[in-house]
Amino acid sequence: MKQSLLPTILLLAALACAPGMGHAEKADRNKPMNIEADALRHDELKQTTVFTGRVVMTKGSIVLRGAQFDVRQDAEGYQYGVVTAEPGKRAFFRQKRDTAAGTPDEFIEGESEIIEYDGKADNVRFINRAELRRYRGSVVTDEISGGVIVYNNLTDVFTVDGQKRPAASGAGDTPAPGGRVRAVLSPKERPPGVAAPAPAASRPALRPSNSLGGASK
Repeated sequence: MKQSLLPTILLLAALACAPGMGHAEKADRNKPMNIEADALRHDELKQTTVFTGRVVMTKGSIVLRGAQFDVRQDAEGYQYGVVTAEPGKRAFFRQKRDTAAGTPDEFIEGESEIIEYDGKADNVRFINRAELRRYRGSVVTDEISGGVIVYNNLTDVFTVDGQKRPAASGAGDTPAPGGRVRAVLSPKERPPGVAAPAPAASRPALRPSNSLGGASK
């Protein structure tokens, strides 16, 4: 048993020393990566590892779940991962965001059939039935869905592609339904101690006129 566990321990140690995949919370980049799965297959020559079966990856505040997790590492030590879900389901991603002192904790959650990590660019890419949510405490403040969502951990900038489906034969240039981007965005919460803006000064009411030319002089 000890001999069979040794490759796994060495692999996880190597992953823990490699650059982080994301740091919406900046401390995440220095945290070790822990992966649990039912099985793994490692190719030392190609520097690739495939985890299969109820995969759970944690790295600091990052949590990632899926049916399969393919990880590779380049010559510079950067990691690239692809997570796939079970048929009909979606893989899951969650990460804590840096927030100012005294404000509620914020988290980013995402789901899609495929989730791609680019450790060098520090991007997370959600593909097919993609959905991204931002939580402030336990409340969803922003929610976005589309065909493909790309979230940059360095800049907190995301892009969304609706991926319109081609029109049916004879339908002309009209796109088929289901390719729209949908978003719900809440106002940004004011920091503690910042007063609400004063209401606009009232303006004099307009009086109706009995003629097209206005009141008689």
